[in-house]
Amino acid sequence: MTTDARSPAPFGRALCAMVTPFTETGALDLDGARRLAGRLVSRGCDGLVLSGTTGESPTTTDAEKAALITAVREAVGDRASLVAGVGTADTRHTVELALAAEKAGADGLLVVAPYYSRPPQDAVEAHFLEVADACGLPLALYDIPGRTGTRIEPDTLVRLAGHPRIVAVKDCSYDLLGVQKVLSRTGLAYYAGCDEQILALYAIGATGYVSTVANAAPELFRAVLDAFDAGDTGRAALLQRRAVPLIELMMAAGLPGTVTAKALLGALGLPAGPVRAPLRGADRATTDALLAAYGDLAADAGQSQA
Repeated sequence: MTTDARSPAPFGRALCAMVTPFTETGALDLDGARRLAGRLVSRGCDGLVLSGTTGESPTTTDAEKAALITAVREAVGDRASLVAGVGTADTRHTVELALAAEKAGADGLLVVAPYYSRPPQDAVEAHFLEVADACGLPLALYDIPGRTGTRIEPDTLVRLAGHPRIVAVKDCSYDLLGVQKVLSRTGLAYYAGCDEQILALYAIGATGYVSTVANAAPELFRAVLDAFDAGDTGRAALLQRRAVPLIELMMAAGLPGTVTAKALLGALGLPAGPVRAPLRGADRATTDALLAAYGDLAADAGQSQA
């Protein structure tokens, strides 16, 4: 049982689930990835998650995933941790991706629960243990049952915490009681995976966050954590609430965060490019609404758009 108020931060505390930039023809844009990663790190991110769902991992090849890690490492050096999304519905393929990510220079792995096939908890546990045993990198387990159809139950996480390379959880379970059960019984680092829950989870002992909104506004939630750590909980709450309109448009308006993040980045003149099918780009009205919400947030914070 851990007695610390907050878990350690194996990958930093302010992480962005980075989009994977593509060229207008849909090819991997490594130069754009370098520029975007550099911007994110210079503006407050101390970790980047590459090839997560926001990074369109279902539609990028294994070779593209490895090339992305290498390119981003060139751009950010040791200024930020790189966590590679390697989770698939196939344990064997997940292990292959984990080994490739390790070879390419990742600092850690994000491994989502096996999706669609809905394995029972003992099989979910065995899946994660096989990946953890296969390579030398630390793992963050990704609990997002709304996407996968399979929960990583709190008791399963408690057991998995006994493995020396299983160190963290990215949480999109919407189960505050379950999170607190795991925090009270393990030393796992918790990262909020839902932008609207960043302050709520941080207040009960989470380590930080993995944010999609941070692609466009990397300073936003870093400021929430900084205010909370400084003891100004009122300001932390105010900053979190100010972000609600942009969070809602990007994450809860019926489009995947990948689509909205790329639309906003493109409108701001930042590297993004199109999404790959079956996703489709945002329409003009959606993009205009995102820009307006972003502009309001920037003006409210006394910042200029960039």
